[in-house]
Formats: sequence, C-alpha cells, structure tokens
Amino acid sequence: MSKLRQNFRDLMTKSGIIVAPGASSPLEARLAEQYGFAAAYMSGYAAACVRWGVPDVGLVGYGELEETVRAIRMVSEIPMIVDCDTAYGDIANVKRTVQGMEALGAAAVQIEDQVWPKKCGHMSGKFVEPRDVAVRKIKAAVAARSDSNLVIIARTDALGPLGMEEAMWRAKAFMDAGADMIFFDGPRSMAELEQIGKCGIGPQMANMSESGLTPILSAKELQDLGFKLAIWPSTSARIIVKQVSDFYAELKRSGDSRSWIDKMASLDETNKKLGIGDVNAFEKEVVG
Repeated sequence: MSKLRQNFRDLMTKSGIIVAPGASSPLEARLAEQYGFAAAYMSGYAAACVRWGVPDVGLVGYGELEETVRAIRMVSEIPMIVDCDTAYGDIANVKRTVQGMEALGAAAVQIEDQVWPKKCGHMSGKFVEPRDVAVRKIKAAVAARSDSNLVIIARTDALGPLGMEEAMWRAKAFMDAGADMIFFDGPRSMAELEQIGKCGIGPQMANMSESGLTPILSAKELQDLGFKLAIWPSTSARIIVKQVSDFYAELKRSGDSRSWIDKMASLDETNKKLGIGDVNAFEKEVVG
C-alpha cells in the first residue's frame, strides 16, 4: 500500500496533469484501473449516490466511507484519492479518518472546511467552519499521517458563501499548515478558474462536475491554466442514473429489453471485466 502512495506522490512531481475519473464503487475502480488511469477519485457525492442511494447532504459518515474504501481496495490496486468530507468532526475525528484511510491504502485524502452536515460543493446553502477550526483540522491531518507520502488535499468551500478573497486566505493558510494540494470547490466562471489556477497557491486540483457550477474543460485546458490534478468525480455515477432510469422506463413500458442489447456489455464481457480469468486461473492452480 505504501508503494501506491509513493506512486501517486511521484506523479505530483512530474510534469503534466493527473487525470482521475470518479470511482466510488468497486466496479468503477476496476474499470478505471483496466483502462490505464494513474489514479481514481472516490467521491463522497458519487458514493452516496451509487453505493447508498442517498443525496450528498451529510447522510454518509465515517463508517460508510471506510466500508466503501475497503470494498474498492479488495478488487483494485489503483491509487485512490479519497474524499473524506469534513473528516466527520474535529481534531480526534480527523486523526481517526486519516489513519483509517492510510491503513486501507489511500494514496491521498481530501478534507474540507464545511460545517457538518456538509453538502455537495455545487449545492446552495453551504456554511464553512471558522478559520481557526478549518486550519487546525488540516494541521491535525498532517500530524496524524504516519506515511509522509500520503497526500493531504485541503478543500475550501468558502468561495460560494464568503467570496474569493476568503477562499484565497484559507488556501494559503492550509498550505502553511502542511497541506500538499489545494482544492477550491465551486468556481463559477472561467475568470474564477483562471484566477485560482494562476494564484500560486498549491498545487491545485480542479473538479469537473458536468451540469454543476464550474465550466467544463479538458485536462489539457486545465493544465494550461495551472492545475495539477483534474477529477471527474461523479460523471460515471450520473451516467448510471440516466442510463438505468431510461432502461427501466423502457422495460416498464414495453416489457422487452431487446432494444437495449447493443447498449449493454455481454455476459462474457462483463465477467471478463470482473476478473473471471483470475478466478479461473486460481482454481486451476489449486485443483491442478
């Protein structure tokens, strides 16, 4: 597991942007790894959606996070960036969260400054912790890790409720507290993305959540703006919601799935992507 952290830490020092798709279920993590991504992002929003079937409004806590990451780690060795929300409390909770994710092999943990219960960063009505609380939680995260290769990503949600000046102050304070990367969530325009990417605080992470607040750019465009990491945290989750909803509507209407055959993986393709070859090889090795 420490090798995964070293691999991700090495990516942080190399030129070029890191592209990380959302992988908030074991299946998505398997597929991200099979398609050659260097890292994946376990989104709290997407995990709430895909694994628990609830909105991202603070209904999923540390226990569910741990269960989700453990399930992912059982089937995939891709370096995981784990969205740890607010770390579910103050200093002691931060320590538990960081050490728990480290034990499960996370390559990076992200901790934000929202008040619990938090909301998706692209929702309205967000509130952030006072400056001193937000900063001490990042200090706690840095102090709690036992492997210095574990990347601490400090997220601020201050841009929406308090404005860019406050978000910049917090970003600088988080880096001074020992964070390895900064994540301004919820920029609302190209001008704000450009200001964040060029502010010199960081390295910086960008969040591409289609139909959210932030303009959608390519990895190359984000790199040109100065970002080091780009995530597509909930795209696959929302594809699942849309495509499965459309299929269920059609099945309810017609009672027939045949029009969807070309839109789905075959049983054989699905089994292969789930690792049936490894299972069969292990059985053959044992039985002879």
